[in-house]
Amino acid sequence: MKRRIKDIYRSREGEGYIDAAVGVLCLMLVVALAMITFPVFLKKQQLDSFAGEIVRQAEITGSTNVSGRIAQLKQETGLDPQIQWDCDYYSGCKVQLNGDIEVTLTQRVDIGFFVFGSFPIDLKAKASGKSEVYYK
Repeated sequence: MKRRIKDIYRSREGEGYIDAAVGVLCLMLVVALAMITFPVFLKKQQLDSFAGEIVRQAEITGSTNVSGRIAQLKQETGLDPQIQWDCDYYSGCKVQLNGDIEVTLTQRVDIGFFVFGSFPIDLKAKASGKSEVYYK
């Protein structure tokens, strides 16, 4: 039985294979994108935790001079953020009882998209608290 060329072109045999191949390709692209962006979310979570930890240390000591804790957290997390304090200072770096303590951390992170280049973004984390130390 001879098939005409017109019938061969109208035939849909094998179309499922192409659909499956395109679907798998799309799935792999989504997984690759997730693997690139997941570390950024992890760093953001670490930065938030970093800010909370140093504010808590500043609350307990009543001072923004918490360089020992900052150095320890830098070593543990591998982050090296820019740190900006905004406080109601009593004298020097001391903060009076119930004085506001706020810290803002900024960390630059590069998101690389394979051969398409990298895109730097700034991650910011803020934390605030109140001093727990009374100075006479």
